[in-house]
Amino acid sequence: MIKAKHREEILRYVVLAFASLVMAVDYRTFVEWGGLYPGGAAGLAMLVQRVAQSIVDAVGWHATVPFGPINLVLNAIPVWIGFKYVGKKFTLQSLYVIFLSGFLTDLVPVDTIKSFIPPEDLARLQGDPFLMSLFGGIVFGFGIALCLRCNATSGGTDFIAIYLSEKKGQETWNLILAFNACVLLCGGFKFGWTGALYSIVYQFVYLQVIHLMYRTYQYQTLFIVTKEPKRISEAIYRLSHHGATLLDARGAFRDEAKTLVVSVVAADDTTRIYTICKNIDPDAFINTISTSRVIGRFYLRPRD
Repeated sequence: MIKAKHREEILRYVVLAFASLVMAVDYRTFVEWGGLYPGGAAGLAMLVQRVAQSIVDAVGWHATVPFGPINLVLNAIPVWIGFKYVGKKFTLQSLYVIFLSGFLTDLVPVDTIKSFIPPEDLARLQGDPFLMSLFGGIVFGFGIALCLRCNATSGGTDFIAIYLSEKKGQETWNLILAFNACVLLCGGFKFGWTGALYSIVYQFVYLQVIHLMYRTYQYQTLFIVTKEPKRISEAIYRLSHHGATLLDARGAFRDEAKTLVVSVVAADDTTRIYTICKNIDPDAFINTISTSRVIGRFYLRPRD
C-alpha cells in the first residue's frame, strides 16, 4: 500500500514536470512569436520582463532579463493565500510547477519546435497571429489542465479562483479575465495592440480547454426514473459522497409506479454513476441537466 502511494506521488510529480515543460515551450514559441500574454501572474510577469528587457536594451546592456525570478516574486501573495486557505500539499505542488515552469522557460530555446515543423507550415504559422493564439491557447490550456488534474496549479490567480470556487460553490475561472484585461491594456499601450488583442483569443481558448478537461467545479443534476431507488441512491453516495432525493412517480405510458431519484453531483462523477445505475437497473431512465450553481451543503473533495 505504501509503495503504491509512493509510486502515485512520483507519477504525479513526473506529470507536473511534463506540464511545466509544455507551458515553458508554449511561452517560448507561440507566446514569444505572437507577442502574446498568458493569463494571471504569468502574464503580468511576462509584461514586467518585456518592459525590463526594453529598458536594458535601451541602456545598452547586453543582458537577458529572466522570466523565472519575476514570476516567483509575483506569485508570493497567491502562494500565501494557497497555504492559508486552499491546502499545504496543493500549494507545495503548485510551487513546484511555478519554479520549474519558470526555470524551463529561461532554459528552453525560443525556436525549440522549429525543427519539428516543415518550413512552409512554420512560415504560415508565424505569419498568422490568429493561428498562433489558437494553437498557443490549446497547448497552454492542456498544460494547466494537467496540473489541475494532478492537484496543482500554475499559481497566480488560479489560487484565488480555486479559493472562491470552494467558498461560493461555483466556477470562478472567468473572474480571472478582469485581472487579465488590465495586463492586456498595459501591454497594448506599451508594445502595441496586435499582440494584446490576439491574447484575448489565446486566453479564451485556453480557458475553454480547461473547462473541457477539468470539471471539478461543474455540476450536473441527475433525474433517474427507476425501480431500484434505494440501491441507486446508495451507489451515488458511495461513488460521489452526494445524497439524493426520492420522489414518488408514475409512468404515464404503462401506468406503473416508479421512483424519481434526484441528485446533484460533480460532472467528473457522472460517467461512473451512469454505468453503475444501468448495472443496477437496466431499465432506468436517466436525464442529465447542467447546473450553474449550488447553494447549500455540497461535498467538495478536500485538498491536502
